[in-house]
Amino acid sequence: MLTIAFAGGGTGGHIYPGLAVIANLSTFFPCRIFWIGANTGMDRAIVKEAGIEFYGIPAGKLRRYFSPRNFADIFKVLAGFFAARGILRRARPALLFSKGGFVSVPPCAAAFTLGIPVFTHESDFSPGLATRINLRFAEKIFTAFRETAGFLPPALRGRAVYAGNPIRPQFRAARAELGRAFLGIGGADPVLLVLGASLGARQINELVRGCLPRLTERFVVVHQTGPGAAWDIPAGSRYKPYPFIRAELPHVIAAAALVLCRSGAGTIWECASLGKPMILVPLAGSGTRGDQVENARYLEKKGAALVLSGDVKAEDAASAAERLLEDDGARMKMAAAAREFAALDAGRLIAEAIAAYPGRRERGLP
Repeated sequence: MLTIAFAGGGTGGHIYPGLAVIANLSTFFPCRIFWIGANTGMDRAIVKEAGIEFYGIPAGKLRRYFSPRNFADIFKVLAGFFAARGILRRARPALLFSKGGFVSVPPCAAAFTLGIPVFTHESDFSPGLATRINLRFAEKIFTAFRETAGFLPPALRGRAVYAGNPIRPQFRAARAELGRAFLGIGGADPVLLVLGASLGARQINELVRGCLPRLTERFVVVHQTGPGAAWDIPAGSRYKPYPFIRAELPHVIAAAALVLCRSGAGTIWECASLGKPMILVPLAGSGTRGDQVENARYLEKKGAALVLSGDVKAEDAASAAERLLEDDGARMKMAAAAREFAALDAGRLIAEAIAAYPGRRERGLP
C-alpha cells in the first residue's frame, strides 16, 4: 500500500490543516499515512486522536533573535534530523507533506537527502522561517494567500501554488443548532465566541476579564481560555469558559454571532469558512515576526474583520462587539467577505496535487 508522510506541529495551527489534507486524501486512494511531529507538546495527542500513526522526534525551536536556548536547540534540530531520517528510511514514503512549524524542518531535510519528494504549505501572508528553510527541499509550496508568492525568491516562485488554507471537512458541515445544544443555550441569545489559540492567549483572556459584565449584558460569552486560565463564575452567568473545545468547535463557531480572536491562520480560516464577522487582536511585539498583524490587516482590507491593535483596552473590545451587534448590515457584509476569503477548498486542492504528482508511478502512487 502507498505510504505518505506528514510533518509539522508545535501548535494546532500546524496540525489541523494537515489533518484536513489527510481527510481528503482518503477519497482518492487507499494509503498508509503517518505523521512526524514533536515528541513533546500537543502534537502526539491531536494526531493520535485523529487516528493517525505518529512518530515523535526531538524538536528545537527556530528563533530569529538571540537567545541562549538557540545553542541547545541546534543539537535538538540535529537529533531531530537523524531521528526523522531513520523513520523515513524505514518507511520509504512516496512523498512527504509538510504543514510547517519548527518541527517540520528536520523531516523535510531528511526526506531531501533520501530522494523523497517534499511538498510544503505556508498558512500565513508572508512565509515564516521554517517555510523559507523548507523551500530548499520542496518541489511545491502551497500558499494560503495569493500574494505570498511575491515574498519567495524569484527562482522559486514557479513552485508556488495558491490553494488557500486547509480546514477540516467538519467545518463546512457545521450546524449552529448543534453548537447551541452543546452550549446549552436558547436560540435567541447572541453568542460572542472568544478564541485565543489552542493554548489560549493571555492578552485576550485579560481583555475579557476586564469587560465581562458589560459583554454578558448583550451576549452569551463562550470563551476558549486555554489550560488553567479560567476563573470563578457566578451561578447563572451568561459566561461559558472552556479550556479547549475539540470536536464541537465547528458547531460552536457556527452558533456565534461574532468571534473575538487572535489572527493565526487556522483560526481565521475556520471562522471565515462559516461566514463569521471577526474582531481580531493580533499577536504583536518582539516575540513574534508580525505574521498575525499581516493576516489581520489583510482580512480588514477585504472587509471581513475589524482589527484592534496597539494598546488595546477592555473597553475597546466591548465597544467593538456592541457596535457590530447593533449594525446588522455591517455584520452581513463582513460575513459575505469572510466566506469569499475562505472559498477555496484547500484540503481537496492539495490532495488532488498529491494524487496527480508526476512521479507517482515511480514511487508507488496509483
